[in-house]
Amino acid sequence: MPNTRHPRMGSLQFWPRRRAKKAYAKVRTFTKINKTIPVGFAGYKVGMTHVSYIDNKKSSPTKGEEVSVPVTIIECPPIKIYSVRFYKKTSYGLKVVNEFLAPNLDKELSRKVTLPKENKKEKIEDIKAEEYDEINVLLYTKPKTTNLGKKKPEIFEMGLGGSNQEKLDYIKENLEKEILVENIFEEGQLIDTHAITRGKGFQGTTKRFGTAIRGRKVEKHKRGAANLGAWTPSKVAYSINHAGKQGFNTRTQYNSRILKISNEPSEIQQAGGIVAFGEVKGPYILVKGSITGPKKRLIIFKHALRYNKAKLGEAPSIAHISTDSKQG
Repeated sequence: MPNTRHPRMGSLQFWPRRRAKKAYAKVRTFTKINKTIPVGFAGYKVGMTHVSYIDNKKSSPTKGEEVSVPVTIIECPPIKIYSVRFYKKTSYGLKVVNEFLAPNLDKELSRKVTLPKENKKEKIEDIKAEEYDEINVLLYTKPKTTNLGKKKPEIFEMGLGGSNQEKLDYIKENLEKEILVENIFEEGQLIDTHAITRGKGFQGTTKRFGTAIRGRKVEKHKRGAANLGAWTPSKVAYSINHAGKQGFNTRTQYNSRILKISNEPSEIQQAGGIVAFGEVKGPYILVKGSITGPKKRLIIFKHALRYNKAKLGEAPSIAHISTDSKQG
């Protein structure tokens, strides 16, 4: 029999293995929707539990029966508009040509950015939507309303649905108002989540790339790369596995399903608080399955970019939410 060969170890699906610059992701593609609302929201990962619901999927072998599934809890305090960005198309793509800063911003934003002493004399009512090709908003979170123990907000960009004039009308109406998650999403809806994975620190090649552990009679290390390449040319290729920092990468999960949106945190409260998070104080959502990142990390989620029709349908009726303090 021929020898078993492994041309390479470690997936090239995510390459280069670059660590994120910030602890929350940047959304680069916004979903096109007809409703004039922000296409995404943000919340803090609380932990995991499990729920029981009546399976209402038509093609499911357990249709009509009660099933138990794992869910991720995300606390979603209100968000507000920080600024409005106006883009024009150039030969190099979209370029920001104007930005309008919202009046009466929260004082906690001074922990994140340098706020101007006086706002621009230009008013949002004087801006004409037809002069621009794209209009987006910068939103900021309000972590002081949660149990995280921090006041410094996060700022992220998000697109809007509808035409430019409809976007501008929505911005004028909600410029100083709080935006709630229940106004953006519905139960049973599919979402894409953007987050930063858990950082694992400096790791060797076996943990980092999954290389085989060599036998007991090898001369050098057992948990390392066996061959660094040819003598001629005397160069180590980029594809050779080396030790290094692992994790803390930007990742996107497609077509996760919202099972519940609620303003009653008492439904999920655990005795003594949820492990490594504490008590949930405000609105939250339950997302089926696991979500990238550790607890307390910001998760940005938006309307699904490429729907999986097999997952579409009405939200199931949840019969029970586990509040066992050993979970989380």
